[in-house]
Amino acid sequence: MWFKPLSKLATAGYFSILLIGCCNSCQNYNTNGDPQFYYANDSDFADSANVAVELNPEFELKLWAPGPLLTNAVAISIDNQGVAYVTETQRRKSSDIDIRAHRDWMVEDLSLESLDDTKAFHLDKLSRENSDQNQWQEDFNQDGFHDWQDLTVQSEQVRKIWDSDGDGRADRATLYASGINEMLTGVAAGVLYHQDHVYMTAAPDLYKFRDLDQDGDADQKEIISHGYGIHIAYAGHDMSGLTIGPDGKLYWSVGDIGVNVKSREGVHFYYPNQGAVMRCNPDGTDFEVFAHGLRNPQELAFDAYGNLISVDNDGDHPGEHERFVHILEGSDSGWRINWQFGKYNLPNEDYKVWMHEKLHVPHFPGQAAYLLPPLALAPDGPAGLVYQPGTALNSEWENYFFGSYFKGSAARSKIQAFRLKPKGASFELADTQDVLSGIVSTGLAFGPDGKLYINDWLEGYKKKPAGRIWQVDVRKRNTQLRSQTETILSQGVADKSNRELTELLKHADMRVRLAAQFELVNRKESEVFANLLDTDMALLPKVHAVWGLGQLARQQDKISQELLPYLNSELKEL
Repeated sequence: MWFKPLSKLATAGYFSILLIGCCNSCQNYNTNGDPQFYYANDSDFADSANVAVELNPEFELKLWAPGPLLTNAVAISIDNQGVAYVTETQRRKSSDIDIRAHRDWMVEDLSLESLDDTKAFHLDKLSRENSDQNQWQEDFNQDGFHDWQDLTVQSEQVRKIWDSDGDGRADRATLYASGINEMLTGVAAGVLYHQDHVYMTAAPDLYKFRDLDQDGDADQKEIISHGYGIHIAYAGHDMSGLTIGPDGKLYWSVGDIGVNVKSREGVHFYYPNQGAVMRCNPDGTDFEVFAHGLRNPQELAFDAYGNLISVDNDGDHPGEHERFVHILEGSDSGWRINWQFGKYNLPNEDYKVWMHEKLHVPHFPGQAAYLLPPLALAPDGPAGLVYQPGTALNSEWENYFFGSYFKGSAARSKIQAFRLKPKGASFELADTQDVLSGIVSTGLAFGPDGKLYINDWLEGYKKKPAGRIWQVDVRKRNTQLRSQTETILSQGVADKSNRELTELLKHADMRVRLAAQFELVNRKESEVFANLLDTDMALLPKVHAVWGLGQLARQQDKISQELLPYLNSELKEL
């Protein structure tokens, strides 16, 4: 069998897995007397019981960070030193309202077009005068009223977690960033460490943090994009998916709570009833909506050739499924938030546009031509998504995406790998492989050590006082190649010569190649990229050269002319 219960595997000598129980130390962070830092001791790993997981026999599972270090973790990013940055939600379904609990608001909510509208809506529905009829809202500020001011108490936050003694287990954490608690603030569902900054999404804002004095918490906080969350969301329809693109830009997603953004350059982007993917420079300039018409793509992942992939959540209609989606610049995937609510407010409405016109299924003859259909149907509850960058795990998992599927119940949640193959101008699903079930995973990230890190929400949908981070790794590893990658990533490439950077553009790991590309762009070395395009080199280094020239062309228009002679060049490989 592909899977075996943990108890059988342990008996057979495969491995032993520890599960942190909700002991007293899990109820509050363990500070060991230090109010800034949080600690995990051996007892936090030892006070445990076997967890009922099913694990692909090619992998092993290890607890990396136990309950005293984190709680209610949503997204995770690992820096080049192996430090984890995790978003934690305090506001989910308590200060970030779920529209399904207020069905009488649905039609009025659909009329909202801007954050000013949304703010006015909250001030009206949650006015102090309406306190008696809003007993459902907890009085968080304890002023005796159940009103909108109670939405400004609970804060989203970023937790920094690391292994301080090098024993392979995280034992320390600190609160990196907090104070994310405006009236309209949603769930902090996206995080990315990139070049000494931490980016975080929590509608209506994209935040940029930096720890200048290296004391473990952020000293700088900047909002670099604003205007998301026009509608009161289904719980989980958040801003998320932060990643860095091969063009050096930030990419992120938002569910169908909507977009109404004015860029720094004064351009208005208006998609109030759709989910979307956005991008901008790391400083917030050159903002644009990259794609739209999505419902709730939680995470985004680029493959080695710059193709952007996600798994979009379905609309909960009978007979509908989640979808693997190829996200192309300017594409419309067809979803509108108003497709959602007929089943609640118009139960006798038989015609469901999304379903009856088959906008939700892969391409078929006669399908509406305005939308980009999904690649294939997917499992329920997509949450985390990452791409194997080249040297992580082992070569058997090259070109695979790894997705987590959050279903509340640990028994029903799983992590699955999938691979795509070309089909025309896009892709089709090549195969899927089950990796792990029994963990309610929200976020995934590959570390510089080549291991897959997994946020564990624990059983059920409700918030809880403890969380966990697991490591998944293969049993058969290419230790030398992975160690080389980890060394390059941890040391950085700033001190490398142009010749060394050119060699790194050939590296097996896309993280190393991108680091070399970005450093050459920082040095404005267009000639190095142009020379690469003139060589008889394999395709991937040339792809990075094109991306690098593209980055430089945004700074100097004339550089784009250097790309023109190569438009008709033959490819050595695909």
